Amino acid sequence: MTAIVDVQNMGKVYDGGFTALGGVSLQIEEGEIIALLGPNGAGKTTLISALCGIVTPTSGRATVGGHDVVTGYRKARAMIGLVPQEIALEPFEKVINTVRFSRGLFGKRRDDKLLEKILRQLSLWDKRNARIRELSGGMKRRVLIAKALCHEPRVLFLDEPTAGVDVELRRDMWQVVEDLRKSGVTIILTTHYIEEAEAIADRIAVINKGQILLVEPTADLMARMGQKTLRIDLMERLETIPKALADYDLALAVDGMSLSYTYEAGGERTGITRLLQAIAAEGMALRDIQTNQSSLEEIFVGLIQDETTEDAA
Repeated sequence: MTAIVDVQNMGKVYDGGFTALGGVSLQIEEGEIIALLGPNGAGKTTLISALCGIVTPTSGRATVGGHDVVTGYRKARAMIGLVPQEIALEPFEKVINTVRFSRGLFGKRRDDKLLEKILRQLSLWDKRNARIRELSGGMKRRVLIAKALCHEPRVLFLDEPTAGVDVELRRDMWQVVEDLRKSGVTIILTTHYIEEAEAIADRIAVINKGQILLVEPTADLMARMGQKTLRIDLMERLETIPKALADYDLALAVDGMSLSYTYEAGGERTGITRLLQAIAAEGMALRDIQTNQSSLEEIFVGLIQDETTEDAA
């Protein structure tokens, strides 16, 4: 596939000397969904702002659809739709006029059928004649998405698009995102709802302190770095873990009725067979066995904590 967004060693240092981006390189393929994860202040919004022409990078370069985001700003920006974190809308304007005006800003001809389709997708059609000030916070965020889509962009940036949105509206939004991807739109999103990134993103990019820590397909990241926990429920209460099981690094539940064993999800040898044989040799009766896969959130937190530990050292 072709990289529609190509970032090469992009840096951004503000006048006070703060380095928001420290030489970021990232290639985003056409038609994919990539989730950009990182703690507050990691550089996510700065990167998006630089690609959208809101912030001027101090080093490196980036192109969108082959157009340089600095020297070819107009052509690059015409390919981009942006849904910012902040809700900045004219409170007394009607929804339909707000979206129609945004399309006009990009020099696009009036297309009421397209706007109707977008508003219906976002469950805004019944609110088309309502004034912005009459809408809920979730509905206002949907208007932002409609504004970003009205000029038919090929690349859509979603900066915390579901912040403050209830569960039902959030689910509808992700369905819209999936439909857009199917139509060929490239989606770059930042989100604090990590479980959503795990469910919808083709790839995950983790950024911290202005540096990209990794970029990897979501499934591969889960397989490579994910851990599984085997929980063994016992028929009888244990006071302590038997010495014969000490090599397995087991955790005994507070009530003494279960043991937990953590292992690498992608490992060739999990040690489960030997563990169960050792438990049987001890004469311990089992009530149940179940496994749990570590979540992307746990992997993400682990990556950030590892980097913080390295910096401190």
